[in-house]
Amino acid sequence: PDTGRVKFLIDNDLVDRAPLEAIRLGPMRHDVPGLGKLFAGRIRIVGNPRSNSDTRRVVVSRKIEIHCCSLAGAACRSEGEGDAKRHLTPGRMPHVNRRISVAGIAGALLVAACGGSAETSEGEPRQAEGAMCAIPADAPSVARVWIDEALDAIRLDFPAPTVHARNLFHLSAAMWGVWANYDDGSSTTLFVDAPRRAKDVDAARTDAITFAAHRLLTHRYNLSLGRTETAQALDARLYELCGADASFVPDPDSAAGFGLSVADQIIADTLDDGSLERSQYEDVDYKPVNEPLAVAESGTTIDDPDRWQPLILKEALSQNGLPIPAGVQTFIGSNWGDVTPFAISPAAEGLPIDPGPPPLLGDPSTADEYRDSALAVVQASGMLQTGLAIADIGPAGHGNSTLGTDDGDGYDLNPVTGEPYEANLADVADWARVIAEYWADGPTSETPPGHWNTISNGVSDALFADNDRVEFDGKAVGRLEWDVKLAVSVNGALHDAAIAAWGAKAHYDSVRPISMIRFLGQNGELPIVPGLSEIITNESSAPGERHEALADHVGEVAIHAWIGPPPIPEIYTSGIDWIRAVDWVPYQRSTFVTPAFAAYVSGHSTFSRAAAEVLAGVTGSEYFPGGLATHIVAAGDLLHEEGPSADVELQWATYFDASDEAGRSRIYGGIHITADDYAGRVIGSEVGQAALAKARELFAS
Repeated sequence: PDTGRVKFLIDNDLVDRAPLEAIRLGPMRHDVPGLGKLFAGRIRIVGNPRSNSDTRRVVVSRKIEIHCCSLAGAACRSEGEGDAKRHLTPGRMPHVNRRISVAGIAGALLVAACGGSAETSEGEPRQAEGAMCAIPADAPSVARVWIDEALDAIRLDFPAPTVHARNLFHLSAAMWGVWANYDDGSSTTLFVDAPRRAKDVDAARTDAITFAAHRLLTHRYNLSLGRTETAQALDARLYELCGADASFVPDPDSAAGFGLSVADQIIADTLDDGSLERSQYEDVDYKPVNEPLAVAESGTTIDDPDRWQPLILKEALSQNGLPIPAGVQTFIGSNWGDVTPFAISPAAEGLPIDPGPPPLLGDPSTADEYRDSALAVVQASGMLQTGLAIADIGPAGHGNSTLGTDDGDGYDLNPVTGEPYEANLADVADWARVIAEYWADGPTSETPPGHWNTISNGVSDALFADNDRVEFDGKAVGRLEWDVKLAVSVNGALHDAAIAAWGAKAHYDSVRPISMIRFLGQNGELPIVPGLSEIITNESSAPGERHEALADHVGEVAIHAWIGPPPIPEIYTSGIDWIRAVDWVPYQRSTFVTPAFAAYVSGHSTFSRAAAEVLAGVTGSEYFPGGLATHIVAAGDLLHEEGPSADVELQWATYFDASDEAGRSRIYGGIHITADDYAGRVIGSEVGQAALAKARELFAS
């Protein structure tokens, strides 16, 4: 461990047996089921095979077998599953584009090399301008490698979308800063203006982006919930790409050194940008006006039913399943309207874009809308039982809505193929539950900003599947330029979306549906609609009648809604029934219930529309590649309860259809009322268009 040179057994095969003398390992160790404690990272052969024909197995893992032969012109090869198979040329480090998991993925990914081109004869990494680092052959670009690392860091952290949107933007700004400064002065930079030259500009950009990204992400996630695993993963990626560990200090004049300077400048310039990074993003000045609502108890005590009410949870998990302290919620991001934006104009009062107030119970002109909005959430909750309705959830019958509405009824034709969209029928309850979970934090819990990066990655991969160059905003570009420009455009929009949405959230401090429904129910103000919301009577609660289970609560309001989380979600489905309005909970896990910040406007709606505007602008079409994007949720894959009853294929013709569904999903999830959603979409559109215009200024020659 002290020298980095060890000898060990894997599957009873002594690695250092002749002619292989030893191996050099990366700085990480992981417990791997069936293999014990291993180092993960790049492995380099130190000893040489005796002849061209002498081949020895170097590493055996559960996924990949690496074989190495002579350094003298022969090739190394790796044998494994799927995209891990590739040939390795001596003189370059081999790379396999597979994430090294520190969290229990069976079988470490260990890569062996024939030779040490990343080292000088003294064993130190090269200091040349570029060519120190190399990306995996099957990685789209070095920018994509580090965006993926950022998404993995988000998945291991508390899901604060504001913080992660900022981190993604500043990562993207660092990558753009590197690109632009090596662009011979023809682009406008962000944060750092220091034009550079290099014989191999692509190699220099690879080095600089790698070291900039590693430095910035390491800094930003050093106090995250998953900080240990994230740090190990980032260090492993640096070692894999460049053969350097985290302690390596490159020559300041090298491309790698320039990358570090870019990251350091961004870190310094944004430390006091209004995010309160110095105090771990906590706004100690915010105080809720209402006492907390104890979810496990009936009803609520609330002083102002128009203002946000924190919850008390006996057991708390973040939306991506990470343990967090139980007790009273604290408002996440109440200061975020004051954060320095990318493209929108900052506001002195922390409200960059004012959507106007939400419906208020205390305002006679909107009190009825407030009550009707609460009842609409109850109605959506009452749809979460299979077998009630079937609908076409594909583009033939769904989507194509005007901004800030759900008035669309689909499309006649796919404009790319010229053919009609096929019907995509699904049980409405299955679809509603699926979108409530799919859009909540993304399919792998990367929060909405991360989710739209994942969507952007999918769009990029589809466009480059059969092309080396693709038009970005009308200009044909290669993959690295595309990925860097798309990242700064999309993440600039997402960063500003967080600022605009949370500025409104803090300004209006609006109530969540759980408080609205419980308050209106216990005070007899929830609108009465037969079959949906009713007064419990002696007759309706008699044996065999619909309110029989509520016979002890005559005179109260009952609602026909989802009854709450089942005791074993993997096995049981709760379905809907008549329950007391004062006991209503949203379609969420009992350890989460509702986000820890005010409702108006919806962050999901704002994030999603902002990203959709950028994608439509830079690709030149509002339609996904091929006129259709899909995502399948298999039967039984829901988290909140057993389901769906059959596979559900989500389909979207346009980026706007996807963003509208993201907003609508929050009503089915019981998180927002419609006003939150629609206002968020409108703000998101304004934010996205502003970000697109700003990005075009950066890219203009």
